[in-house]
Amino acid sequence: MPAFLLPDLGEGLTEAEIVAWHVQVGDLVTTDQVVVDVETAKAVVEVPVPFAGRVTELHGNPGDVLTVGQPLVTVTPDTASDADASGNVLIGYGTSGSSSARRRRRRAPIQVAVVSPLVRRLAQESGIDISAIHGSGSAGLITRRDVDQAIRAEVPQAQPVPESPTVPPTGSAGAVRIPIRGLRKAVADKLSRSRREIPEATVWVDVDATGLLELRAALNTDSTAPRVGLLALLSRFTILGLRRYPELNARVEGDEIVMGPTVNLGFAAQTDRGLLVPVVPDAQSLSIEQLGIAFTERAQRARAGTLGTADLTGGTFTINNYGVFGVDGSAAIINHPEVAILGIGRIIERPWVVHAQVVPRKLTQLTLAFDHRVCDGGTAGGFLRFVADCVESPTSALRHL
Repeated sequence: MPAFLLPDLGEGLTEAEIVAWHVQVGDLVTTDQVVVDVETAKAVVEVPVPFAGRVTELHGNPGDVLTVGQPLVTVTPDTASDADASGNVLIGYGTSGSSSARRRRRRAPIQVAVVSPLVRRLAQESGIDISAIHGSGSAGLITRRDVDQAIRAEVPQAQPVPESPTVPPTGSAGAVRIPIRGLRKAVADKLSRSRREIPEATVWVDVDATGLLELRAALNTDSTAPRVGLLALLSRFTILGLRRYPELNARVEGDEIVMGPTVNLGFAAQTDRGLLVPVVPDAQSLSIEQLGIAFTERAQRARAGTLGTADLTGGTFTINNYGVFGVDGSAAIINHPEVAILGIGRIIERPWVVHAQVVPRKLTQLTLAFDHRVCDGGTAGGFLRFVADCVESPTSALRHL
């Protein structure tokens, strides 16, 4: 009666949380059939079983965390099933198997509510039955928005807020404790390492983005073409700046600064699972329109939980558009092992001096956090000023393309 153990999922990951089973005890499974979705610190992963038979035990429930090597599912060989094992559980996301085995792959006819641990916890704390919610995300993924809508449906009238709300002290019976694990733990570890190892400095500048908005409007007059967003335009200017200041498109290895030949551009994306940084490889080879398409596609997959490990690693520089949260600036933490991160705040109308006249203009703030080991303020300021000049005079920047 072989027990299939949680395999090594690669990237140094040592644990995973069960999200949803695709089988139940008594089901027959075929070689390389996907039996469970698990959530690692990187992504939601489909795990296939490497042999066939009848499921006799599931070693965990949705929400349980297993470490690599622990039993995941027990399968007993069955004469009515394919008893051959693929023998090829890879370090990664599943097994290889043969094409015939892949054709035999099936899923048991079970309705499973696919949901992230954070969203599941929100539903539990609000008294919402997660199985009764129809997920609006990809493949039926239940998002925080779905749970919020269910809560509003349960409580149509907002409850009055007490004048002096009482907050339960830490450790009391009313305290809420949320384990730091999975994606949240991975993010926390990376940010902590960044703060420990990188002597970080920050420079910023106020920028007149009126011309940038006018350029975006001009580029989007063709309703049949993909829309060009501000992030794509800013990214193109950033790539031009990194061409001039390649020290910022680098990493530190021991006593060496390693500058790569390509710009693998990461961008911060807020999701129900937490903060993710999808990466667009070889961004320097893409047009503004292609960059916009890449950002949209990866952001959608990030929110749906379908990004793989390769989509979240290998970045050489990161852009963070925190202006979408309505804030002007931020002392962002560098995405280790990168050496710099560029942030853009909200664009808001303010008084600005133009040709000795105070006029209303669309202003924003650009912020650059950089590793002081790779460059000094002159390089960081030069890069930031170049990008700011491109934002203020975007048509003039076209000559650098």
